[in-house]
Amino acid sequence: MAVVVTKDNFNETVSEGVSLLDFWAPWCGPCKMQLPIVEELSSELQGTATIAKVNVDEQPELASQFGVMSIPTLILFKDGQPVDKLVGLQSKDSLKAKIQNQL
Repeated sequence: MAVVVTKDNFNETVSEGVSLLDFWAPWCGPCKMQLPIVEELSSELQGTATIAKVNVDEQPELASQFGVMSIPTLILFKDGQPVDKLVGLQSKDSLKAKIQNQL
């Protein structure tokens, strides 16, 4: 299952290896379509990459820190640094390829 990220566990979540963060909100239609894809990736890539989600309503500081203006926004991190930012609904295959390119 995807890790729920808050400002308190953000650094430890993304500091090592490859992490994908899904910035979402419960009222966002496209986010509801993205979340099952994120959860599938979490299962498939367990032990390889960290898949996480950030509720922008509960964590506005993180959304602001990374310039999230539209959701869903997915940001790929490698060793704590953002390396890619995707706005809008993304396919599982596209996300998996981007993650694997960073491994």
